[in-house]
Amino acid sequence: MARMIHHYLAARAELDAPGSPFATHMTTIRGVPAKSYVAAPPHMRAIWETTAAHGDKDYLVYEDERYSYAEIHAQVRKLAAHLVANGVAPGSRVAIAMRNYPEWVVGYWAGVSVGAAVVGMNAWWTPPEMEYALNDSEPRVLIADDERLERLAQMPTQRSMHIIAVRTERAIPGDGVRWSKVMEMSDPGSLPDVSIDPDDDATIFYTSGTTGFPKGAQLTNRGSVHNILNIAAMTTAVAMSEQKAIAAGDVPPPPPAPPALPAAFMAPTPLFHVTACNCILHPATLTGGKVVLMYKWDPGRALELIEREKVTNFSGVPTMSREMLMHPDWNKRDTSSLAGLGGGGAALQPDLVHKIAGALKHGQPSTGYGMTETHGIITANSSRWFVAKPESCGPAVPTLETKLVDEEGRDLPAGPNTVGVLCVRGSVTIKGYLNRAEATADTIKDGWLNTGDIARIDEDGFIYIVDRAKDMVIRGGENVYCSEVETAIYHHDAIAEACVFGIPEERLGEEVAAVLVLRPGAKLTEDELRQFLSSSLAKHKIPTKVWFRNEPIPRNANGKFLKRELKKELTGS
Repeated sequence: MARMIHHYLAARAELDAPGSPFATHMTTIRGVPAKSYVAAPPHMRAIWETTAAHGDKDYLVYEDERYSYAEIHAQVRKLAAHLVANGVAPGSRVAIAMRNYPEWVVGYWAGVSVGAAVVGMNAWWTPPEMEYALNDSEPRVLIADDERLERLAQMPTQRSMHIIAVRTERAIPGDGVRWSKVMEMSDPGSLPDVSIDPDDDATIFYTSGTTGFPKGAQLTNRGSVHNILNIAAMTTAVAMSEQKAIAAGDVPPPPPAPPALPAAFMAPTPLFHVTACNCILHPATLTGGKVVLMYKWDPGRALELIEREKVTNFSGVPTMSREMLMHPDWNKRDTSSLAGLGGGGAALQPDLVHKIAGALKHGQPSTGYGMTETHGIITANSSRWFVAKPESCGPAVPTLETKLVDEEGRDLPAGPNTVGVLCVRGSVTIKGYLNRAEATADTIKDGWLNTGDIARIDEDGFIYIVDRAKDMVIRGGENVYCSEVETAIYHHDAIAEACVFGIPEERLGEEVAAVLVLRPGAKLTEDELRQFLSSSLAKHKIPTKVWFRNEPIPRNANGKFLKRELKKELTGS
């Protein structure tokens, strides 16, 4: 393992050398020092313009619909012209409220190509939640599907904005227009001529809103571009280190593999979230990959699409990978095209890492840890490094510095056993939260963004997320990290889903509780679970209260368990 780490670090150093496409330097961004790529394109429009070279290659697949790069470029040019004609200019905002339709992708590229900030509206929002975000972001244009237009009609007050209606026959408010009418325009042949600053907002993505009103994170053009390059750099470093290890005789050459398939990415999570947009759509588009869109998550349908479209890269939340592996169709469907299976949004439990490694014929598990507030990934871990260090989310990306602080924000000494709150600084941290100066100041200090995650960093620079600070249970003065308990529970063969959180306890302050979903046909009692956990967890970490559910644990639109809502439902607090 030490030799493999040596090869990895050597590859990272080589990629950061002067003249490399991934060379970095320290610069000043918004008044603070930040690592950034020397040769990065200036904005997302420049990224999009390069993809015209992909021509007739498949770009978007949705159900039975299929669009080439050339077809989507033509649609983007038409929509961009329409946006400009309706007052959209650099600094304006264009809101998109719909499911994962192809129109979402067209609206996104058209918006960023004219210098607007694309506001990703959560498709699960109720009318009051949607109204809040519209009032907060003040878009000039709203692109919305039938369900979202229905919710718009339920709002007591209507904002003055131009509406473009997608996949609906209902009446359109004001001076709105149907998508089909925009697409009937003649192709202008080029994008409107606009000037875009790297620090202009490219997107505004709202945080999940598990506490209070959601905050609109301002993601810049620079940060979005650099996230793409971070993903590319991390992928390249793994490939280079593998080659170095084989050349040095530290690992055997891989067995012969079938001819490489064209890159095909599945987007199982919503495009209004940074995972699907910045970490799937962006790199897939730049490299000329095919993007397979899903209306909603269904593991059986996902397996069907993987087989039909020869999907090479699947990235979702860990529960999605687990549900596919457990699905009765896993062994019935041809998943041999998968080169990578994993994702982020939550910890990929060690047992799942090994299950993925054993299940894939020609692929490896992978994960990315990140946040909306970092435009995407903070770390990445994949291939044999992930299998060797399954509890780690990997080393930090090239454009981020890292440090650990205590609860008071004081720097902690570096060391493999130091545990503290992870802070990051670099070109991919957000500008701030829209209209929330206080929240911005609380989260970002001197360019350092407080992730809210408790972590440790080992001697190789690999980061281990111990838990979310706000999900930590403090039991009688002892810290219990929920992810540790969940990981231990998942080692039991009967478990399909596990969600751990704290509940009030008069004497100790908090106790550990768990909600479990068992695999079909499996049986497990509370006592049997506690007996099982007693061999791996200290007594104070073992759940004192366990609820069993017959249906899946509720999730938000990004696939994460709704812990606070679940806790309130079960305990009333």
